[in-house]
Amino acid sequence: MGIPLVIALFVGCGVRSEQPAQVPTVDLSGTYTGYSWAGEAQGKTLEEATQKIETVLTLNTAGVITDASLKFLVKNSDGTWRERNDTSATVEVDYGVSPTSAVADPYTPGTSMFKVKTADLMSFFALGVDKDGTVAFALVDPIHRYMEEMKFNPGFDYSMKITQLTIGSGLLVPTIRESSGGYLKIHDWTDYSDKHIFDFYDPYIYVSRGTFQGLGPNSTVKDLLEKAGVRFINNLPEQMEPTYGFYASGGWAGNYANISNYLIGKSATDMTSLIDWSNPRYSANINQDNFFGLDTLSGATRTVQNSTDGISGATVRVSREATSYQRALVSAGILNESEVIKGRF
Repeated sequence: MGIPLVIALFVGCGVRSEQPAQVPTVDLSGTYTGYSWAGEAQGKTLEEATQKIETVLTLNTAGVITDASLKFLVKNSDGTWRERNDTSATVEVDYGVSPTSAVADPYTPGTSMFKVKTADLMSFFALGVDKDGTVAFALVDPIHRYMEEMKFNPGFDYSMKITQLTIGSGLLVPTIRESSGGYLKIHDWTDYSDKHIFDFYDPYIYVSRGTFQGLGPNSTVKDLLEKAGVRFINNLPEQMEPTYGFYASGGWAGNYANISNYLIGKSATDMTSLIDWSNPRYSANINQDNFFGLDTLSGATRTVQNSTDGISGATVRVSREATSYQRALVSAGILNESEVIKGRF
């Protein structure tokens, strides 16, 4: 089989031993859809699922991918579906609030300056500047999944270095846990008192691309806020309405767009998975029913993820995305359902 795209994502990962896809002599042109869904490992059908990944591929006659899209869909209580990778949001800021820290264990939310409504908060940031010059800035860390808030009152020294915005200084306040599924499980915030906003994991994931590209430890708070969209006049922040964005790869929307863009121009008959499964770390954890990670005792091999590299910039847990991709190939007649490796959801 051809070289799957996660060669660019995971050092040392390989493809599960399987026969190369047969190059068909039929016309493969058309649009094909595949799904991966939460609960499949427990016997749920696609129709019963409340979360699913959808991959749509358009192929030409020879099976080259001419268009691709991925969506993470979540079912609403009324039975309709919403896209987790929808980037629309509303943001309100109460400048009269001083943020207070959450208690990590047992989790108790802190006090936030922000009211946010959006489909998903992965790599989300928001900010606003009040008429008196007070700046409210918030960033959701992708590693521990808390909203980190910063309030800069009039007279703040914006030449301060980012490294000085630490948990212990009181200038970086983790207020609300946006997801309990973070890679880093916080038990006591005092254990992280020396951490600044780009210091919970490899800085690469925060500043190598996107909104904060180019920032570093010696960058100033002014540098940070200008990257986020604040305009300074005579070193004072200009009033601005609350706004938001998605940094680094761009959250779910950015990750999925990167995967889709990578796929265009690839041969679907060569690229029969998003993941190279032959690495024993992965292949040994595929059971007789082709479920990956289901019977794994160690959490280290339950997912296929590396947050410091990317599929053309994507840093997602791609085993479930690979399943939906493979099922689109089943729809196209390139694979059989028995060949689909069902990734962790």
